[in-house]
Amino acid sequence: MSRLAVPKTYKLYIGGKFPRSESGRTYEVLSKKGAFLANAALASRKDARDAVVAARGAVAGWSGATAYNRGQVLYRIAELLEGRREQFVEELIASEGASKSAAIKQVDAAIDAWVWYAGWADKYVQVAGNGNAVSGPYFNLSTPEPTGVVAIVAPQGSSGSLLGLVSVVAPAILTGNTVVVVANQVAPLAAISLSEVLATSDVPGGVVNILTGSPAEIAPWLAGHADVNALDLAGAEHLDWVDLQVMAADTLKRVLPPEAGVPAPSLERIIALTETKTVWHTKSLI
Repeated sequence: MSRLAVPKTYKLYIGGKFPRSESGRTYEVLSKKGAFLANAALASRKDARDAVVAARGAVAGWSGATAYNRGQVLYRIAELLEGRREQFVEELIASEGASKSAAIKQVDAAIDAWVWYAGWADKYVQVAGNGNAVSGPYFNLSTPEPTGVVAIVAPQGSSGSLLGLVSVVAPAILTGNTVVVVANQVAPLAAISLSEVLATSDVPGGVVNILTGSPAEIAPWLAGHADVNALDLAGAEHLDWVDLQVMAADTLKRVLPPEAGVPAPSLERIIALTETKTVWHTKSLI
């Protein structure tokens, strides 16, 4: 006996919860061959603002956690993703039209990226920080600190939707930042499933907020938002990203420019979303 299909309508991921878009809008997610896969929420300006509020509320707790603890949390994400490996493989095959071998390769690379960045959580400060030589009776120490709330446009190509998302979210949050990320518009299923992984992991609500929908519609509101501290335009190469940079400059945001394809794991991407604090301390004369 055949069963009726159960069409899915996925929601946003904001503040550790799964709300519908306040606008009530959705859009159809189609396979490479045009077949219906699911409905996804079409995020609005209000949804982006709500995500920023959630991200700001999570900054103090997440940045205040120890680097070792954040590394453990990122590693836990990798463990949960490994446990749902087959689901992600199937979603990538359906939404991207990827071969099974290519889908497996992408999921494994995403898992490895979480592990790679988890390993840097308690080490990057020793590389990026420094004791500075000064002429005088005092110490001068520089250390990286999180920027705060980071708005991200994930890579938007027709392939790499999972790995692209992980490649921009993981380096941002390991230092104590919180993020609002606009997922791949054409192939959002992996991002939606990753939000379910995050919700059942040790990641506090609000640390990662995932919006589905149109980057062209949402990115300008995030670029101009006064409570966003940095803007990662990794997937904005097809947008008017120069205008987004100009809007970000009005509120003195740090901006990472667009990149072709999926960003490779790198220490530079970690450090790019930190601020350097320099402390002077008088030497004891005793």
